[in-house]
Amino acid sequence: MLRRYLKKYIHPILFLVTLITTTMAGAEWMGKSMWMESFTFSDFAVGFSFSFPFLLILSVHEFGHYFTAQYHKVKVTLPYYIPLWFFGLGPSIGTMGAFIKIQDPIYTRKHYFDIGIAGPLAGFVVAVIVLFIGFTNLPPKEYIYEIHPEYKEWGMDYPKYAYEDKEGLSLQLGPNLLFSFFEHYVADPTLLPHPNEVIHYPLLLAGYLALFFTALNLLPIGQLDGGHILYGFVGARWHRRIASILFIAFLTYAGVGVINPHKIDNYFGLYLAGYVFFLYYACTSLTRKKQDRLVIAVSIMAVQFFITYFFPMAEGYSGWLLFAFLIGRVLGVQHPPVPIDQPLSQGRKILGWIAFVVFILCFSPEPLILE
Repeated sequence: MLRRYLKKYIHPILFLVTLITTTMAGAEWMGKSMWMESFTFSDFAVGFSFSFPFLLILSVHEFGHYFTAQYHKVKVTLPYYIPLWFFGLGPSIGTMGAFIKIQDPIYTRKHYFDIGIAGPLAGFVVAVIVLFIGFTNLPPKEYIYEIHPEYKEWGMDYPKYAYEDKEGLSLQLGPNLLFSFFEHYVADPTLLPHPNEVIHYPLLLAGYLALFFTALNLLPIGQLDGGHILYGFVGARWHRRIASILFIAFLTYAGVGVINPHKIDNYFGLYLAGYVFFLYYACTSLTRKKQDRLVIAVSIMAVQFFITYFFPMAEGYSGWLLFAFLIGRVLGVQHPPVPIDQPLSQGRKILGWIAFVVFILCFSPEPLILE
């Protein structure tokens, strides 16, 4: 009975749980921890200023896929929201996103393209609106005292004492073109928060995360939204080539600096072998031939090694390694073929180029900067 009930209502249940977890996570980013003795429902409600716009963008994205699939008479599920929160014991955004499950086979490149592109473009439009509202309604700079009361004794010179002269890590959101545009050309410069404090502004944080997830989805690899778009755009043969090259380039960039030839110790050989083992399994879906996979893994490591050797300051973003492993090992780099392999119309090709521009605007080589 319980199992049948959960199966019937799984979508609204997951949404409500995710609403709670993202609201709790939002409250934490606004300085309201559930472990505070004074934590009240009003503190919980503060987190809603983050969870509402963030889940709105996420939902518009997923329902963009859903309604487009319905239009093409492809059976899909409602979105499955994925709550993830650490109960205040670590930083979190309260969710791992959402997905819909396609239950019918897709027979044409056009359908893959339409379903793939609808979500990120729809979510992107709402994200731009959220960012515009956030950047045109920035609170006075004194707002930061609500998050960090200890800054009051330093006044607006707090960055010097809180970051420049303080040991320990601080967190910044890495730049992307669109977010930087809003900072430089839309926001009132006198109200712009310090880069380390943007995470405490709910609309800015929700909008930035939306851009981040949009860029992830638009990576033209495998069965990500960008992979569907690329497949519809160029077909199976060229998708296989382009996606493979981009995946190898992505994995190579991510690991630059992981193997440092200028810091060789007694465990370097063991560390090197472990890293090649990781790359080998990250390339699982590139080729079934184990020998070819090993050659690719060693080649990637060698390129990263020599980049760091000749350019010691060069550094990729190791945070991408886990996502690259997820693609290469679980999601897959290639795309399933379709029986009706017809090229797209000119209008859809234009939309494809627009999606590529959106990806460029949203992508950040280093989305989270720890200093």
